[in-house]
Amino acid sequence: MDGEQTVEDRVDRRRGRRSRLSNPWWLRSTVVLIFLTAMATIWTTNAWLSDRFSENTRVRSELRLALYSGNLMSELQRNSVVPLLLARDPALTVALSGNDFSTTSARLMAAQEEIGAASIRLLDASGRVVGSTDRYQIGVNGVAAPYFVEALRSRDTVFTVSELASGAYEFAYSRAVLQDGKTLGVIVVGADLSRLERSWASISDAVAVTDSEGNIILSTEPRWRGLTLPQALAVRSAPSAIQRAFQVTADWTSTPADAYVQGRAVMRSEARVPFRGWRMISFTAYSSVRERVNAILALQIMGFAILLAGTFWLMSRRARIQSAAYRRESADLRALNARLTREIAERERVQKELRVAEQTMQQSSKLAALGEMSAGVSHELNQPLAAMKTYLAGARLLLQRSRPEEALSSFQRIDDLIDRMGAITRQLKSYARKGGEAMEPVDMRAAVSSALTMMEPQLRTRTIRIMRNVPRERVMVLADRIRLEQVLINLLRNAVDAVKDCRDARIDISVEVGSHVYVSVRDNGPGVSDLEKLFEPFWTTKKPGEGTGLGLAISSTIVADFGGRLTAHNETEGGAVFRIELPLHRPGQPRQALAAE
Repeated sequence: MDGEQTVEDRVDRRRGRRSRLSNPWWLRSTVVLIFLTAMATIWTTNAWLSDRFSENTRVRSELRLALYSGNLMSELQRNSVVPLLLARDPALTVALSGNDFSTTSARLMAAQEEIGAASIRLLDASGRVVGSTDRYQIGVNGVAAPYFVEALRSRDTVFTVSELASGAYEFAYSRAVLQDGKTLGVIVVGADLSRLERSWASISDAVAVTDSEGNIILSTEPRWRGLTLPQALAVRSAPSAIQRAFQVTADWTSTPADAYVQGRAVMRSEARVPFRGWRMISFTAYSSVRERVNAILALQIMGFAILLAGTFWLMSRRARIQSAAYRRESADLRALNARLTREIAERERVQKELRVAEQTMQQSSKLAALGEMSAGVSHELNQPLAAMKTYLAGARLLLQRSRPEEALSSFQRIDDLIDRMGAITRQLKSYARKGGEAMEPVDMRAAVSSALTMMEPQLRTRTIRIMRNVPRERVMVLADRIRLEQVLINLLRNAVDAVKDCRDARIDISVEVGSHVYVSVRDNGPGVSDLEKLFEPFWTTKKPGEGTGLGLAISSTIVADFGGRLTAHNETEGGAVFRIELPLHRPGQPRQALAAE
C-alpha cells in the first residue's frame, strides 16, 4: 500500500513539473519580482549606507578627539612635576641666596634637554629673570606676570595661561623657591603645547581647545585663538583644513548638520579635557560618503543585472529542456515502478526477520535472567556453607576431645547459618526488584560485627590484619538487616581475595557519621583495573570458576534500595576502597534518598 501511494505521489509530481514547463507565467512573474526587489534594495541600501558611513565618520572623529585629549593631558602632567623638582635643587637655592647666577642658565638648559620642556626660567624675589634657557630673557622683569604673581600667592605648583604679543598663548607651571620659610624666587617651566597644534594640523579636521570661560586657547587655525567658538565661526574665515574638506562635502546628505562654516555643513565633535574645565572641539567635513555608497550600489546593480540575464537565459532554454523531459519521463516511470516493487519485497522480508529477531531476544533475555539468578544463589550460599564446614570440623574435634559444651556452641552457630541461608534465598531476588522490604532501624556497628563474625572462618585461615574503626555511639540506618549484612560480607570477601597475594595483608573497616552514614572497606591489594564495569553483572576480575561477577551488582542494587549508593575508587598508594553511603536514620523524620550525582 505504501509503495502504491509513493508511485502515485511521484507521478503527480512529474505531472506538475510538466505543467510548469508548459506554463512559463512564473518566469514572467520572477522577472517583475526581480525588478521590484532591485528597486527596493537599492533604495534601502542607499539610505542605510549613508547613515552608516556618516556614523562611522563621527565615531572616527570622536576617537581621534579622545586621542588628542590624552596627548594633551600627558604633556601637561609631564611638565607639572618639574617645578617641584627644580624648586628643591640645592644649586638653584644657593644661587638665589648668594646672587651668583654664573652657572644657572647652563644648569637650566641641561634640565630642559633632559625633560623636553619648552622653556625654563628662574626669577629672583624681585621678579627679574636671573637664569633662562633663552638667554634673551635674562634681565627681563616679570613681576606682573601671572606665573610670578600666582606662584608667590601659593606655596604649591600653579598653572597659568598668558597671551603673548604674537597672539599665541604661553602655558607655564611655576613654583616659589623657599628656604627656611623665606621666598627666594620663582621657577617657571613652560609646556610645549604648540607641538600638539602642529600635529593636529596634519589632518583634515579643524581642532580647537577652549578654557573654562569658552575662549579658544589652542587651535589648528591661528585666527581662532582668543575668540569664543561662535565668534570664530561667524567672523573668521574657515580654516584651510575645512576648506579642503569642503571639496568632498555634499549637501545631499540626510544627516542633520551639527554646524555651518561659510554656509557649508560640517560635523562637530566635542570632548571634555579633565583639566581646569577645558574642552576640545573638532569640525569634520563629511567625507566622500556618496562615492563609497555609489560603489556598493554599482555592485548591487551589477548583481541584479546578472540575475536578470540568467532568468532570460533560463526562459530561452526551457523549450529544449521540455522536449527532453517528455522523453525521459516514460523511462523514469518504468524504472520507478520496478524499484518500488523491489523495495516492497525487501521491506516485507526485513519485517519477517525482525519478528524472528525479537522472539530470539526475548528467549535470550529469559535465559540470561535464569542464569543470573542461579549464579547469584550459588554465590551467596557459598559463604555460609564454607563456614558450616569449618564449624562441623571444629565440633567433631571438640567431641573427640570430650568438650561437648564448646561443640554445642559450634552447632548453635551452624543453626544460625542455616537460618541465614534461608533468609538469603528469600532476599537474593532483590537484584531484580526495586524497593525494600522489612525495613527497620539497624545499628551499623552491629551489622559490621555480624559480617565479621560470618567471615571469621575464612579470616582464620589467612594472615590478615583487620583494623576496625567505629564510633562508640549507635549509628542507626533504616535498612533490611540481613541484606545489609549481605552487602558487607560481599565487600569483605572481595577484600580478602584482593590481599591473598600480599605479604602484609591488611583490611581497614571504618564507620563515619556526618549528614549521612559512611562505611568504608579498604584493602592494600592491587586495586581495581576497570572501575567503569565494576558494578555490571557477570563482570569479574577473578579466574574462571572463582567468581560469577554478581556480588557487587547485587550489593549496589541492595544499597540503592536503602536510598544510598555504593562507590569504589583506587587509592594513590595502592589498594581499593569500597564506600557505602546511607541516610542517617533519625526517628520522627521522613526517609530521604541520596540525590543522584
